[in-house]
Amino acid sequence: MLPTLFAPSTTAVADSLPITALLALLPLLVFFVMLGVFKIATHWCAIGSLAVALAVAGFALKMPLSLSLLSASQGAVFGLLVICYIVVAAVWLYNITEASGRAADVRTIFSLVGKGDLRVQALLISFCFCGMLEGLAGFGAPVAITCAMLLALGLSPLKAALATMVGNSLNVAFGAMAIPMITTARLGGVTTEVLTSTSTRITPIFFLIIPFLLLAMFDGARGVRQLWPAALVSGAGMGAGHFITAHFISFELTAVVASLISFVLTGLLLVVWRPPTPEEQRSETDTARMKISPARIGLALLPYIFVVSVFAVAKLWRIGWDIPAALKSTDLPIPWPGLDGNIGTVAGEVSKDTIFVLSSLSSPGTMLLFAGIVVTLVYASTSSGGLFPFTIRQGIATLGTTLSSLKTAIFTIACVMALAYTMNFSGQTVAIGTWLATTGAAFAFFAPFLGWLGTAVTGSATSAGALFANLHSAAAQQAGLSPQLLLAVNEIGGGTGKIVSPQNLAIAATAVKQEGLESELLRKAAPYSLGLVTLLGVITFLASIGVLGFLIAH
Repeated sequence: MLPTLFAPSTTAVADSLPITALLALLPLLVFFVMLGVFKIATHWCAIGSLAVALAVAGFALKMPLSLSLLSASQGAVFGLLVICYIVVAAVWLYNITEASGRAADVRTIFSLVGKGDLRVQALLISFCFCGMLEGLAGFGAPVAITCAMLLALGLSPLKAALATMVGNSLNVAFGAMAIPMITTARLGGVTTEVLTSTSTRITPIFFLIIPFLLLAMFDGARGVRQLWPAALVSGAGMGAGHFITAHFISFELTAVVASLISFVLTGLLLVVWRPPTPEEQRSETDTARMKISPARIGLALLPYIFVVSVFAVAKLWRIGWDIPAALKSTDLPIPWPGLDGNIGTVAGEVSKDTIFVLSSLSSPGTMLLFAGIVVTLVYASTSSGGLFPFTIRQGIATLGTTLSSLKTAIFTIACVMALAYTMNFSGQTVAIGTWLATTGAAFAFFAPFLGWLGTAVTGSATSAGALFANLHSAAAQQAGLSPQLLLAVNEIGGGTGKIVSPQNLAIAATAVKQEGLESELLRKAAPYSLGLVTLLGVITFLASIGVLGFLIAH
């Protein structure tokens, strides 16, 4: 244990905040240049950026090397035991449907709902279904599952990954029962109700845009021209669902209820309207297969129905027995050896982030693993008349092949999280944020970029809130701005930042079975991410000066 507390300083270099912040940007700059320009493998990018972050922490921010290395170790273990656990379980669950042959029936079902139009099916999966999973689970599971489903639908790996990340982005702030919003409200000194009410006055604007972006990804201008009614209805349904749920029902259920409303309304539209579908965009022409029995439909959708049910019970059931609390009670807090008690915040207080929480029963990974076991047992017990023979041995073997195929991705995620923790504990991330906050009233425009940055670095909108909530509240007081507005756009901006988060890129590339796709995916995703956060900055500025003042709840 070190005798003194290391408290990061935002003016550690030459007593200058701008110089400190610019040096703190170096690890991110190195990462994105290595990945986006030189197309170097993601794990090497993470290792190189981690080396730069360690150098900046030691030479510029005066953090002892032992603490820097311990910070990286906590991040790596978090990546392995928390993030990778979820990813492996999610990919295994999907791989069971492929190994059993049931994935063909899944494609047929979505073909029926989407009237045989691949683009409509992809919209329903990437926007509605992914949003529902995000609201229930978060932490990488929705991206992993949805990417795999879109790949099975017939989309190219790049389109499947890109559509999932963009389609999922605006629900990230309400992921896992609105944990990012709850965390940000608590640390920012506002009520969660006011924060979520403000947020859901802003998100509908973006939900009217995102479905059109997705259709453009799937089929360019033709897709938008032919399917604009589906985009309009799905986006309006999601936006209305966000507003209604957060204001009048329960903010925890915002993403779940909104996604269900969007799916139902789009499905009803398809009952009375048939999209014009070019031949190459038709998903199913085998009329015999289209007449699958209700039993086969139920078995094909079992993995997804069951996992949604498991998450719903684990997150919501409080009748007679508070299941969420019971599961949470099994979490094991572990003060990180050598780090806990030796790392401080910029305010000089002892950081609580050095306590590593090992989730067991409450982990989304455990819920996905349980779902995978149940699905394996069910599939092994019925073959639908011999059409889909499957055994428990095959299910176990599928888990083994899943782990083997994810070796590089697991290493990459561990390296990325090591980078994130090093930047956070050394003060690099908060130095960048504090620098942006010096812009005064213009900070309203830059506020979403802090959430963007925090989530891009850590892969978590919750972490972005933890990093910058206090800063937003202080900046709001100094500049005469609305704290709930700044806190809200920090989390919404975090969702747009997750599009280019290295962690998210690695998960998506792994789920579509294209390790090494990250660099190309980053180049394609960056314009969407930056475009959305810039639009959010403009909206925030207009709201702060009263032009769009109705967006701020009181």
